Amino acid sequence: MEELELYDTTIIGGGPAGLYAAFYSGLREMKTKIIESQSELGGKVRFYQEKKIWDVGAIPVITGYQLIEQMTEQAMTFSPTIVFNQTVKSIRQMESGAFLLETVDGSDHLSKTVIVAVGSGVINPKKLTFVGTERFEQTNLHYQVKPLEYYRDRTVLISGGGNSAIDWANELSEIAKKVYLVYRKDLLKGHEASVSTLLNGKTTCLLDTELVELIADDCQLKIRQVVVKEQMTNQTQIIDVDDVLVNHGYEQIASLLDNSDLPIERKDNFYIKGTAYGKSSVAGVFGAGDIIHYDGKLNLIAGAFQDAAHAVNQAKQFIQPQADKVAMVSSANQVFKKLK
Repeated sequence: MEELELYDTTIIGGGPAGLYAAFYSGLREMKTKIIESQSELGGKVRFYQEKKIWDVGAIPVITGYQLIEQMTEQAMTFSPTIVFNQTVKSIRQMESGAFLLETVDGSDHLSKTVIVAVGSGVINPKKLTFVGTERFEQTNLHYQVKPLEYYRDRTVLISGGGNSAIDWANELSEIAKKVYLVYRKDLLKGHEASVSTLLNGKTTCLLDTELVELIADDCQLKIRQVVVKEQMTNQTQIIDVDDVLVNHGYEQIASLLDNSDLPIERKDNFYIKGTAYGKSSVAGVFGAGDIIHYDGKLNLIAGAFQDAAHAVNQAKQFIQPQADKVAMVSSANQVFKKLK
């Protein structure tokens, strides 16, 4: 094995808990790395970037997109190493005591401590299975909504009938030229109030209907039209579109805990059973955010921030037992003067 750079802490996951842990570990002058399975930071917040979030302290209201921007800016304060597009599949402890993190693509990472912050697991949107659809993902086939202004005066078709698809339709109907919602069942699965807004709004709902084909433009790079089929009659309809949004749910990738040879105690065979201070049953491995469960757990973004700070403080003391239990408050912390 080639010699690996050793980090004080490696954070698995770049969502709210992971990003705040990166900031707080920098505050504690720890050499820090984040490993993120996707190509962007933000975790599950990326899937609702245009939704309004009201329950983050000191912020009356903020969109998911704005929150990601601000969390990322804060996380980068102390310049942690960020690794994208790598999914950690296992953690094992070396004879030295350090932890070796192995990724699906065969990469290895070495760290004195590990903070697991993968939320409810690595999830990927369920994608269309038509041949050749991948080429449209760089243009006008979307599995998460873009900033709303992008859709102004455009014709958008949404495939799906759950809460997210319905919310997308309600939001976009106020700004897009035309919105279609196609769902393969005859009853929508969203909250009653959202469904009522949808059915009484501007969106054209095609129920008991499914998306069956994407028709490309002359350059074969963008979707120009879609074909939908009504289930009962098998009749098809061709619709001109500017964009196609797909919300067919998400697939959860197997937990890294399943492949790790560490005796990490778990809850419901997935979550880490730990303490309010982020400790797991393995010394040196900590949890933050939705992945860890303990009495009094608060499954909010605000709770993820506190989890992150606790986990970092525990990691710091694991490495340096003589270190302070918590970081000095930011208003008096000399570490910020070094940034000027």
